Amino acid sequence: MKINDISHRRTKIGDHTIFMREAGPPDAPVLLLPHGYPCSSYQFRRLMPGLADRWRTVAFDWPGFGYSDTPDPTEFDYDFNAYADVLADVADALQLDRYALWLHDYGSQIGLRHAIAHPDRIAALIIQNGDIYEDVLGPKYDTIKAWWADKSAARHRPLEEAVSEEGFRKEFIGEVSEDVASRVPPDLWKLNWPLMNTPIRKTVSVQLMEKLEQNLEWFPRYQSYLRDQQPPTLIVWGPQDSYMPEQSALAYRRDLPDAELHILDDAGHWLLETHFEEALRLVRDFLSRTLPVRRLPAKSRT
Repeated sequence: MKINDISHRRTKIGDHTIFMREAGPPDAPVLLLPHGYPCSSYQFRRLMPGLADRWRTVAFDWPGFGYSDTPDPTEFDYDFNAYADVLADVADALQLDRYALWLHDYGSQIGLRHAIAHPDRIAALIIQNGDIYEDVLGPKYDTIKAWWADKSAARHRPLEEAVSEEGFRKEFIGEVSEDVASRVPPDLWKLNWPLMNTPIRKTVSVQLMEKLEQNLEWFPRYQSYLRDQQPPTLIVWGPQDSYMPEQSALAYRRDLPDAELHILDDAGHWLLETHFEEALRLVRDFLSRTLPVRRLPAKSRT
């Protein structure tokens, strides 16, 4: 297998069968890639070989997403705490003791809970459109906030309607220009929707939107972690995002004044699809300084 090839496997981790993608040398510094909604580890299919010459990348599907199993809801809570436990189980199963962590969408909420629980493991953060500041949430949150304020069937219906093939399509291309949208492959929703179109998975997707209300209570904890730990951080942001506009990116500077911040002007929530080369250059440069390749002394290599 070539060094930049991605390997794919399903493996038992903890109580779940998890689908995993891995690339790069097994002894290289590690970047963990928890995915967002409504997607899977598929969102990192281009990034992983783009880093595999120097870093080991690991992406996987959460339970209830992609090719991972779908536990009975009586046996798995399907909330951000339960997913943070899965992230820890993955790191433990791979015997990872220190790594960089990618924070995007739901992955940012899950990843930061993991970082709070295991601060010594976190070598660096890469943040791509992950919201943790309540006062700068974008206008697209208005629909969810309306249900928080009035938990009626009428207010809940838009959440249910969003969990559909058309809802997924709008998530991927609904907020960017026609030119930028043309760079997003329809595979992202056409292939993903059949995987998600089951009673349990649709219910789980709606419930995760509901649970964003409780997640707000964690925002001050996320901010405190960043403020106290000051992990090396790269922020790469697509501002054409009605959930997380540019102000959501700038807010990180409140707690991470030294973070490297790059706003990709016409990019949206899925910038790895539309601005890949630009993002890859920024990520490689950042990792080369914060997660350098370990090189053996000359005598040890002979």
